[in-house]
Amino acid sequence: MKRFRPIAAVIGAFLAIAVAAPAVAVAADVVVVPPGNRSKQQPKIYAGSKFLTAIRGSGTYSDKYKKVYSLLARDKKLMANIKKVSALYGIDPIHVIGGIVGEHTYNIDTFDTLQTYYVKALQYADNQSLAFSYKGQTAAQLFARPQFAQCQQYKTNYEVWDCRQTIWNRQFMGRMVDGKLYFRDRLHRVFFKPAFGGQTFGIGQLGPVAALMVTDIVHAKSGLPLLSIDDAGEVYEQIMNPDTALHYIAANVRVSIDLYKRIAGFDISQNPGVTATLYNLGDAATRARELKTANDARIKKGQPAQYPQENFYGWLINDREAELRKLL
Repeated sequence: MKRFRPIAAVIGAFLAIAVAAPAVAVAADVVVVPPGNRSKQQPKIYAGSKFLTAIRGSGTYSDKYKKVYSLLARDKKLMANIKKVSALYGIDPIHVIGGIVGEHTYNIDTFDTLQTYYVKALQYADNQSLAFSYKGQTAAQLFARPQFAQCQQYKTNYEVWDCRQTIWNRQFMGRMVDGKLYFRDRLHRVFFKPAFGGQTFGIGQLGPVAALMVTDIVHAKSGLPLLSIDDAGEVYEQIMNPDTALHYIAANVRVSIDLYKRIAGFDISQNPGVTATLYNLGDAATRARELKTANDARIKKGQPAQYPQENFYGWLINDREAELRKLL
């Protein structure tokens, strides 16, 4: 999830401008996005996925898809948990499966068994040296800067974090601020980079920021502890442990569905390819606002509104939906 974000962000910009839909007042009506792909052919796979697949020598995308599919097919306990957690968050379990399959097909490979994930979760939990910081400045100190004050206007935790990432991109990334030069890379790769290799973790290939964005929802629904930027070890433990990671996957999907309905006027709950695309790219609130702005402008010109569209990652999930549903 968000592994090669600088490239993915460019591709993701096209998510908001998609295939034409019937002319509707997006602000007033909710349009249901039907199942299936808007594109007849799979969009171009971005370079980051090709690089990861090549350097790991893990075979083709098809090989990686078969590997994660086999893991899900043989682990009945995992599938039972996916169904249970999905029901708790009020989503179709195909959305959780889509996130897992997409990440392990185009990013990192699955481990042969879930036991490996449990072991790694304990390793992260026991590491007291983990911290979210950059060159002596903690993430908490960064967000206390006045540039981030506007983010407090948002009522949901997800939108606060979405705002923080936008402020970082526009005002800090690669810039000199108050005599300090900030590295030119995404927020999660600068302040939330772990001591271990990799940027995303566990069965859902979640990053720390993705978990922190929905910790309030996960806490309210499941009773799991509220995560804090002051306790990096607990964040890593939660996203590495398969039992708890499923909650953060489901919560991210739930939030994306709700944001697109509330902000952009689209119900994406019936299209696992679109939710998988958002799971891959993140920043659902910003993307929903961009789509609404674009459609408002189109409608004023008498042009039809446009649906959200799947990227290469989501396209695969829609294309294989019937096969993936056999897991359920």
